[in-house]
Amino acid sequence: MLQLLHLKKTYHVGDTVTHALDDVTINFRNSEFVAILGPSGSGKTTLLNVIGGLDHYDSGDIIINGKSTKNFSQTDWDAYRNNSVGFIFQSYNLISHLSIIENVELGMTLSGVSSSERHEKAVSALERVGLGDHLKKHPNQLSGGQMQRVAIARAIANDPDILLCDEPTGALDTKTSESIMKLIKELSHDKLVIMVTHNPELAEEYASRIVHFQDGKILSDSNPFEPKKEVKDTFKLKKTKMSYWNALKLSFTNIMTKKGRTFLTAFASSIGIIGIAIVLALSHGFQKQINDTQSKTLAKFPISISQTATDMNAATNRNESDKNVKNKGYLIASKPDNEKNTHENKITQSYINYVKKIDPDYANNISFIRGTQLNLLTNDNGKIKHVEFSNVNNSGSAIASAQLQGMNSVGINTSVFPKTLDSKQGTFLKDNYQILAGSWPKSNNDVVLVLNNKNQANINALKNLGISIKDGQKLDLNKIVGRTFKVISNNDYYQELPTGNFVPQKASKSMYDSSNLTLKVTAVIRGKNNSQMALLDNGIAYSDGLTQEIIKQNENSKIVKAQKNSSTNVMTNQPINKTQKEQFIASLGGSGIPSGILIYPNSFKSKDKVLDYLDKYNKGKSKKDQIIYTDMSGTVTKLTGGLLDGITDVLVAFAGISLVTSMIMIGILTYTSVLERTKEIGVLKALGARKRDITRVFDAETFILGLFSGILGIFIAYLCTFPINAVLYAITNMSNVAQLDPMQALILVIISTILTMLGGHIPARMAAKKDAAIALRSE
Repeated sequence: MLQLLHLKKTYHVGDTVTHALDDVTINFRNSEFVAILGPSGSGKTTLLNVIGGLDHYDSGDIIINGKSTKNFSQTDWDAYRNNSVGFIFQSYNLISHLSIIENVELGMTLSGVSSSERHEKAVSALERVGLGDHLKKHPNQLSGGQMQRVAIARAIANDPDILLCDEPTGALDTKTSESIMKLIKELSHDKLVIMVTHNPELAEEYASRIVHFQDGKILSDSNPFEPKKEVKDTFKLKKTKMSYWNALKLSFTNIMTKKGRTFLTAFASSIGIIGIAIVLALSHGFQKQINDTQSKTLAKFPISISQTATDMNAATNRNESDKNVKNKGYLIASKPDNEKNTHENKITQSYINYVKKIDPDYANNISFIRGTQLNLLTNDNGKIKHVEFSNVNNSGSAIASAQLQGMNSVGINTSVFPKTLDSKQGTFLKDNYQILAGSWPKSNNDVVLVLNNKNQANINALKNLGISIKDGQKLDLNKIVGRTFKVISNNDYYQELPTGNFVPQKASKSMYDSSNLTLKVTAVIRGKNNSQMALLDNGIAYSDGLTQEIIKQNENSKIVKAQKNSSTNVMTNQPINKTQKEQFIASLGGSGIPSGILIYPNSFKSKDKVLDYLDKYNKGKSKKDQIIYTDMSGTVTKLTGGLLDGITDVLVAFAGISLVTSMIMIGILTYTSVLERTKEIGVLKALGARKRDITRVFDAETFILGLFSGILGIFIAYLCTFPINAVLYAITNMSNVAQLDPMQALILVIISTILTMLGGHIPARMAAKKDAAIALRSE
């Protein structure tokens, strides 16, 4: 039962006060057809809107099945309109971009009815009004009478208790009006129908009760009703809620009715995404090019550990200001920065053993820097000669160590010259060098002659090998391969003078025959064209395994023992300090501790594992006992990566301006859409949509638009990479530079969607606040 008690509703326009409802009290039966007649401006429509919850009374009360509405919240009114009231409007108020059945289902989507049940009820309602054969049509395909029938089907689909009809035949011809009135009268058999009309003939013919209204007051009532007893509160509200999925579907169907404008809008808003995507594609591509180059040039660039190291952390992490301090008339003594940052590494045999345990999957080449000399003799057609593989010291003895370009006296370890070349760790030479003559070394006693890329050999190295040759003269490689040399122990190579000094003995056959260690040149090699790790200088190269054999042979020799017990050079009698003494003992083969270690990672990823392994050694140790390394490739990578990141950030920032512009444009377009769909907003509210549901519909529209513009932007940016790559290849000869990273593309789509939703959210909130009654009157 519906009861109106002393309802008052006043409108203030400037100084004019209009009493639309002036103390209206009336009771309605649960099923009857009530026609409200009266002149224009008498308050009929206001009464209908107040009963339907589209407008709110100033005072009085509306009681529904014993439930007072005085304390109804806006959400309660929304639920009331959705569950208890059905509206039938003069102008039909159908949503043009929805099909007939979708229009009828719309109210039920707000009350959480399942899709199958919703469809079943909508079909039943349309069949009841005689439109069962027009389910898939759109409103613009129907006549006026058919559209009004759709409006009636929508009103009754959710089985409301009350039907509110506002001039339902006002836009129809006489014949159609009669059929509509018959249908409404039929509905009044089990529902309360309240109809506002200007047509007294229709009211007299079809209504069971006529109420005359004027100046906001009831003048007469043909069939008044007074309840015999107090009505108990049996009213129950079912809260409404439009799901995100239904909001998306509603917005999608609206967007699809304006495909051209939607595409242009999406394209315009995608320009910022296109710009950023192209910048990131170029950045990603150039970074990949840099990474590829670095992987060839720096991936296996060694991690260096020397006895004296520079603490890069101390050098880079100082928080000292470059600003001049205040002059107070005194100075402060300070060590130079290079001395402050200098760290003495205590390389021990224990640390060497720790380094040797590095997983070969991360670093399969470890080189030890040693200053150990080789005492070499060769038999040149019966003539015994000294042989020098590299530099010659003051005493004339040979200092033998393979030299890496750009480094001083760097030895190569057994991973270069493995006992079996097919072992896991024996790939250094094969990976980076090619054989010009001979075969790969198979033992520590095998050595190789290294040429440069022009097949040139160091002429001094050739002469030291006993080969008489002039500058520019050619020599058959096979004349080099197979040459042999004898390594002489210190005790046989040096003689002790009565003064206690040691000097090399003259080369002789007896000295030559005393050695059981013979070296052989097994190959002539040079670096491969594509190798950036062919770092051996041209000359003779040999393994650290050979050096360790020499150390084992000479560490207890007379000259080594004498030097360990002397503060002067036992060969020159000149005073030497502790460092010089250690270096000279090492050159004589008296120390197995290398002066430095080079670790060659297999890749950048492997390098990080190696660094983690080295850092683990330092964990828990005091500063002085830690071993500090130098990661040259990491330094270069940070420089190049930081520079590229900086350029990318600047370009992205500029491109990002267009994103902000796009967001503003989306806001304007959403506001335009709100204006265009004002009547739709009114219809949704009449069907029980909450403010948040209205907001959700427009948010869903901007979500779809933002998602589409993001995907469109990424697609266009991807297409742009092809001509960009073609131009870059023509200019720089670099192929496939612009590469759009899928993860970055996904992030850009998400950013586009979020920014678009932010841009459209304010207009969406504005739409939600629109007055339902005013929205329904808009055109």
